[in-house]
Amino acid sequence: MTLNLCVLTPNRIVWDSEVKEIILSTNSGQIGVLPNHAPIATAVDIGILRIRFNDQWLTMALMGGFARIGNNEITILVNDAEKSSDIDPQEAQQTLEIAEANLRKAESKRQTIEANLALRRARTRVEVITTNS
Repeated sequence: MTLNLCVLTPNRIVWDSEVKEIILSTNSGQIGVLPNHAPIATAVDIGILRIRFNDQWLTMALMGGFARIGNNEITILVNDAEKSSDIDPQEAQQTLEIAEANLRKAESKRQTIEANLALRRARTRVEVITTNS
């Protein structure tokens, strides 16, 4: 048995294919989804989506959104998503270093919140690359 997984951003379809299993980062922790999973709707956190596809694990960086699971269909609507194969390791590392520097320089509460968010996104992108290697 398989699941139909569709990952969407406001601009594009990132993934639309059958998979065997996923592990999804939600706001309350990670959940694993296999065929015949109970129906749920959940918030998706900034984190890694792991996809078992043709007996291989692929990873994707998700930048927060929502997921609906039911009837062996998973729809994930996120602000942004990147497959590990689409992420340039050097650019991701530079973005992480810039985000860390911006957090150190943050003066106001708003700057700190924005810098922390950018840092979480940058760390996720780097983690996706290192998880896949």
